Amino acid sequence: MTTFQIVAFYIALHLILAPILMFRVGQVRIKEKISLGDGNSPALFARIRAHGNYVETAPFALIGLFALAMMNAHPIALHLFGSVFLFGRLLHAHGMAQKNANGKGRVIGMMMTLFTFFGTAVYLLYLIFTFTIN
Repeated sequence: MTTFQIVAFYIALHLILAPILMFRVGQVRIKEKISLGDGNSPALFARIRAHGNYVETAPFALIGLFALAMMNAHPIALHLFGSVFLFGRLLHAHGMAQKNANGKGRVIGMMMTLFTFFGTAVYLLYLIFTFTIN
């Protein structure tokens, strides 16, 4: 796989995950008959925030992966950051679905997201400042 194929692979997986999170919000909306807002429903609020947190973080992580590919990052690094972010978001969403949104997956997922952000940033800076034209 080329670096761009690797990034496209993770983008494709996230294009599957995003509507799943949207669907989960819709499930509670239908069940509790709430069309707008959260209707003071803790379950709906947690699902809205799981989806919202995903939407707030995914673009940055995927742009970071794309930037790494443009800088000819090592394919293993792309898989590392791509998979850690994906599994982190899955764990976070699962943790948010737990009673009172206190599942361990929420914390672990957020830590994995932060690892992805900082790891990608540090590696990008390294590649930027060590880049040489052959």
